[in-house]
Amino acid sequence: MGALDYFSNFCIVTPTRTKHKPMQTVEIKVKMDCDGCERRVRNAVTSMKGVKSVEVMRKQHRVRVIGNVDANKVLKRVKSTGKRAEFWPYIPQHLVHHPYAFGAYDKKAPSGFVRNVVQAFPTPHEENYVSFFSDDNVHACSIM
Repeated sequence: MGALDYFSNFCIVTPTRTKHKPMQTVEIKVKMDCDGCERRVRNAVTSMKGVKSVEVMRKQHRVRVIGNVDANKVLKRVKSTGKRAEFWPYIPQHLVHHPYAFGAYDKKAPSGFVRNVVQAFPTPHEENYVSFFSDDNVHACSIM
């Protein structure tokens, strides 16, 4: 029976598992002016494999794709429509300590958003200086 067992191993088909990409959210900045632009971008991204949902915000020039997709492939697919696209470079303004730091403020950004730059966040030694003074007791200073 050894020979039959040996040859039967060649006949067994094992299902191969494909690795799924992790579920992620990809946000892309795309200049869209009309309904046609919006529809073209939406159709290009919706037809991709692994896309769960597509949200197009034309006023913010923003496309949000949720699904098991690769971010670079989504960007490439949006660029194939003839639109200039880049990854979403903005973060909400309330998350930044210095929203008007050099390079953070952008006139083209939607309202309530600023660019994500390093200068907008405080350095570790800067946070220590702020903690020296108390708003509760203005006459108490830990420096003296």
